[in-house]
Amino acid sequence: MLIQQTLSQLRMLRLNAMAEALEHQRDRPALHELTFEDRLGMLIEIECQARDTRRIDRLLKQARLKVSAAPEDIDYRSSRGIDKRQIASLLTGDWIQRGQNIIITGPTGAGKTWLACALGLQATRHGMTVAYRRLPRLLEDMDIAREDGSLPRFRAQLQKTRMLILDDWGVSKMTARGRQDLLEIIDDRVGMLSVVITAQMPVTEWHVYIGEPTIADAILDRIVHNAHRIELKGDSMRKQSKI
Repeated sequence: MLIQQTLSQLRMLRLNAMAEALEHQRDRPALHELTFEDRLGMLIEIECQARDTRRIDRLLKQARLKVSAAPEDIDYRSSRGIDKRQIASLLTGDWIQRGQNIIITGPTGAGKTWLACALGLQATRHGMTVAYRRLPRLLEDMDIAREDGSLPRFRAQLQKTRMLILDDWGVSKMTARGRQDLLEIIDDRVGMLSVVITAQMPVTEWHVYIGEPTIADAILDRIVHNAHRIELKGDSMRKQSKI
């Protein structure tokens, strides 16, 4: 009777994984030979693992990453131009703690979005908030938010995100309003929050793409000089996956 009361209290305290593990221990006589401290430690570890899993699942749902990609599956073939030591350093998450950025460039299909999403997944494992946005769609959404009066709330939500992935940089024409909105987004993050940018266009062409020299200088100064660069090479990974 006491064990049922304990199980009920554990569930009331939302320690569901611990409750299930305790029931599992009851059905495993071999575990009864362990000390009380060892069995309690096992229960606590299982509860912590379950909470970590739920936390990561919640962060991933909020991130809305475009593709399912994991760091363990990164293709390090030399032809792709990926420095394994650089990636290992980035996977620690220290660059996010320092408010630094990442710029991933390369041809169509080289795996830029995939790699950005793998880094996003790793950030959630470190308990950090992540958001994936295509830059053209983000600027459109800001226009809509401006029209309906929700722009301050929209920007506040972006500021709560430790790692913002801006995919498809340079694929659509930059408008005057888009330049200003982009500057505001980047300026809100300088030195505190991180940006990951993926682009087919090399960084040397970004100034011309943004257009207005003063704003272009301001945006690039806030991004490029505090960024880790990854230049992907090789044939399209999409074509290779069909072989």
